[in-house]
Amino acid sequence: MVQQLLYRALVSTKWLAESVRTGKLGPSLRVLDTSWYPPGTREARREYLERHVPGASFFDIEECRDTTSPYEMMLPSEEGFADYVGRLGISNNTHVVVYDGDNLGSFYAPRAWWMFRVFGHRTVSVLNGGFRNWIKEGHPVTAELSNPEPAKFKATLDHSLLKTYEQVLENLKSKRFQLVDARSQGRYLGTEPEPDAVGLDSGHIRGSVNMPFTDFLTVEGFEKSPEELRTMFEAKNVDLTQPLIATCRKGVTACHVALAAYLCGKPDVAVYDGSWSEWFRRSPPETRVSQWKGEKA
Repeated sequence: MVQQLLYRALVSTKWLAESVRTGKLGPSLRVLDTSWYPPGTREARREYLERHVPGASFFDIEECRDTTSPYEMMLPSEEGFADYVGRLGISNNTHVVVYDGDNLGSFYAPRAWWMFRVFGHRTVSVLNGGFRNWIKEGHPVTAELSNPEPAKFKATLDHSLLKTYEQVLENLKSKRFQLVDARSQGRYLGTEPEPDAVGLDSGHIRGSVNMPFTDFLTVEGFEKSPEELRTMFEAKNVDLTQPLIATCRKGVTACHVALAAYLCGKPDVAVYDGSWSEWFRRSPPETRVSQWKGEKA
């Protein structure tokens, strides 16, 4: 029953291509390129300027965040988010489709999907297969910039989808929420370093279960089926009928856990926004589990 009430979290490349072809993009349907890449690798904005889905705007996650926070990629304020997406022509009545150009098929798009949801916007979908498959299937691209008419967006933070350091710390005692870490097994265990991180050892929050976000995707870059996803959660003894918090390094790939659970009919997964980046720097040592043997910070 619940699943029937959920807004579609995924749209196909075929559906979006038809929407572009028939001129449906506008105030009621906006497309966002939410790509981000580590410094020194690819340049997301430059690639957007070179080619993107026709009518898409660039959603810069470096701009749409709390730039005053010492932690990575923290949510902006309600006002900050509302102002940013309003300038992209998005109102509370807009269906938003997000994608990114990562070679995996999807990396940052689920973060943008969750950001809209946490600020009260439910009509948001991820382009299944991402820009990788949009290109592969021969759909049109353009370098032409979109100039959407600014819109008014009202953001209302949904606290049920967001967890703070204090709440996760309390949960170690209450154990009310299950905790799933979306990073690779090596980073979770502490046998591999955190990439591009200064003063951040790898490891995980005590009591968390590891489900690497890449496992939710097929080799072609699409989301696995709800049946496959349910089997994955069951294999890790994660009960989708019970409360769940997703975490990672900076609250980005954790959103893949939230998306996967949503596709299984569970729309209420909360994301620990500070994730390991904050936890490592603030938590008592006994709450951190790691096999890390690198130099201490």
